[in-house]
Formats: sequence, C-alpha cells, structure tokens
Amino acid sequence: MRTLIKNGTIVNEGRSFLGDLVVNGEQIEEIYEGKAPRGIYDQVIDASGCFVLPGVIDDHVHFREPGLTRKADIESESRAAAFGGVTSYFEMPNTNPQTTTLEALEDKFALGAQKSHVNYSFFFGATNDNVDSFDRLDVHRIPGIKLFMGSSTGNMLVDKYESLQQIFVKAKKLGLPVMTHCEDTDIINRNMAAYQKKYGEDPDVKFHPEIRSAEACYESSSLAVKLAKESGAHLHIAHVTTARELEFFGKDENITGEAVIAHLYFSDEDYADKKAFIKCNPAIKTVKDRQALREALADGRISVVGTDHAPHEWKDKQGGCAKAASGMPMVQFSLVSMLELVDEGVLSIERMVEVMSHCPAKLFHVDKRGFLRPGYQADIVIVRPHTAWTVQKEIIQSKCGWSPMEGHEYQWQVEQTICNGHLIYNKGEFDEAYRGEELTFRKS
Repeated sequence: MRTLIKNGTIVNEGRSFLGDLVVNGEQIEEIYEGKAPRGIYDQVIDASGCFVLPGVIDDHVHFREPGLTRKADIESESRAAAFGGVTSYFEMPNTNPQTTTLEALEDKFALGAQKSHVNYSFFFGATNDNVDSFDRLDVHRIPGIKLFMGSSTGNMLVDKYESLQQIFVKAKKLGLPVMTHCEDTDIINRNMAAYQKKYGEDPDVKFHPEIRSAEACYESSSLAVKLAKESGAHLHIAHVTTARELEFFGKDENITGEAVIAHLYFSDEDYADKKAFIKCNPAIKTVKDRQALREALADGRISVVGTDHAPHEWKDKQGGCAKAASGMPMVQFSLVSMLELVDEGVLSIERMVEVMSHCPAKLFHVDKRGFLRPGYQADIVIVRPHTAWTVQKEIIQSKCGWSPMEGHEYQWQVEQTICNGHLIYNKGEFDEAYRGEELTFRKS
C-alpha cells in the first residue's frame, strides 16, 4: 500500500519546509521539498495547514500490566498513546510481578505483541541481587536497565553500594544505558517524619516538594553521576526536577537527562488547584525549577522529554503527602502540551521534535525510527494548529478515566497517527484491531 501525505509542513532534523511524503508499506519511501511526482497512491492524506512530524517516542511509561490492571493495561494506554501521536514507548519494570527476571520480561513481550496498538519495548529492572542475570539479556530487544536509586512505588529500591557499582559496571560491559530514578530515601523519610509530627499523619499535598525535596534529588543524582563516571556507563537520569541537578548535564555525553511533561508544565503553585492529581515522584517543584528545566530543554542540557505516564484509580488520588498515590496519566496529552510550550516561546518546534523523537531514538539506539527518512519505519503524526478544543472526560482514553488536563483548552490537535505505515488514528476514528511492533535496538 502506497500513501501520499501532501501539502504539509514537514518538521525533521532541524528544518521545517512545505512538502510531500510518500509511504510504501511500512516504510517511508521518499520525502519531497515541494510536490511529489504524480503517481498511483492507495491513500492520499491532505495535510494542508498541518505539521507532519515523526511519531513521538516516549522513553518512560508505566502501563501497569501485569498485575495492576485495575489502574491501566497495555491495550488502554497504548490506545491513549496513539490518540496523542505517540507511536513508540518504553515501559517500566515496577509491575506485578516486577520485570526483574528473564521470564517476567518474556511475558511482557508476549503481552505487548498481543495487546499494544503502537510500538513497544520494556526496561529490565535492577535489584540488589539480580545483576548476574544481565548477561542473559538480549541487548537488541531492550532500551536499557531501570534502576530505582530512591524510594518509589513497586519496592524496587537498590540501596547496597556494592550492588549499585556492579549494575553500572555490567551495564557498561553490555552497552546498555542505566536509567535512574534518583531520590535519597533517608532524606525523604526524615522529612516525612518531621512534617507528620507538625501537620499530622497525612500532611497537605502542598508540602510534597518539601518532603521529597530538591536536596533528596540532588544527593541521589550526585551518587549516580559518580557511579557513571567511575564505570564509564551511560547514565540517563529520569524526570529531572531541580535547577541544581542541571549542573550534571552538557559536559559529558555519557550523562544525559530526561524531563517529563508534569515538571515542565506545572509548578508548586498548581497544588492549590490540582491537589494530589499532580502528585508525582519526584515532586513538582518551584516556578524557578520549572523555568530552569525549560531553559535546559531549549539549550540542549536536557536531551529527552518523556511522560512518566502513571495512571491510578481516582480513589487512590485522594489525600495528601502520605495517602494519595503518586503519578498521573499524560501520554495522550504530551505532544499537544509540548506544542503549547512551543507557542509560548519556550522552545522551537524543531527542538521539540528533537527531544520527543530524534533524541530518544539516538540515545537508546532505536533502529530505524524517530526520524522522517527514506527506508525508516513510517511512524508519523500530523498535527493542526489554531484548533481550539477542551479536554473532557469522555475523550480520555486511559483506563483510569481522569486527567490533570481535564477542562484545559488546547490550540493544537492531533489529526492523524500513522504507525508502521498504518493509519491507526484518524480524526477521532481508531483502528482497534491494529497492533504495533516490538522495537529493536542497535548496540555496539
């Protein structure tokens, strides 16, 4: 099947230009600056007035399957991804069972093949005692090792220094990035005890960024950087939240950082209105921290934008710092949120495409995705500007049924999502039957 996407503004590899794009089967056949030659096409998509972008690669999602499917599952959340222009994702290991054995990893791949509407892969989770199993991993199937160096959900904290050293050394040997969740557990526990003594069993959520503090993030990130430099491993620090942590990036290509939508979009001023619905780990911090993250995103110190998409049932989001669950569903609204930041002048649309598509593909060595290039898989999203719409409950695709963006009016709209050359989402119409492909990774 040949598809012509015509008359759109193509944004790719630092350039924007009016042009046409031809898809043949699963792959991009050719890109034309201007009009494509006349030919026979099975499908023509008129992208007049729209922007044609490479599909988003989200390097950080929690789709909750297996074991936590009352919150979400691979089918529902990959559908939300497709509605939002996300054509590939890497899912995290803190499910039930945790993805910390080869058997659990294989089971997840089987679930992905059966249920995922877009392209997928899964991080392998590190524990205090599973480093010996790393040698049996197929490095061409996974993006990297996920390491919880601080308190978080799933009880996957790695807190033995010798284990941490072994994980980084082994990852270096295998050529796998180590993606870390960095918060210092001792600091958080001390802070929580102090706030509970002063404010009661469940302190107001406005104190969340003071309990899971900037200090807790910096101390843990400092240790991760030390381990990476000693081992030579590639360290990718997930969901960077503080201005101070930005000193770690931009000097060493083996140390990279991810910012997620919540920390780029919200600040601690939003707790008054959004309450625990924007409670996440690490916590959303100050306006100053948010501004620093935005500047680092624009100037290249932060290289990747993900979502940390983490659905919870509505009832579990009630309460404060101790009782309300941490995490929010964002994969459906990540691209349009970032386009809003483009409109605000935070970054250019070319840079946005870089941090949401190109950089994840380069950093994790994703094979033939993340760019609009002849011979690459045709993962494409078409977005229309100046099209006002409001997030209402009935359009939310995540299984949990809520979003912190509910009631928000966007000015950009995802019109079409094409995955491996297949038009999976088209102006509200969705192909339920389509399944994405397992991602592959080039490793040295």
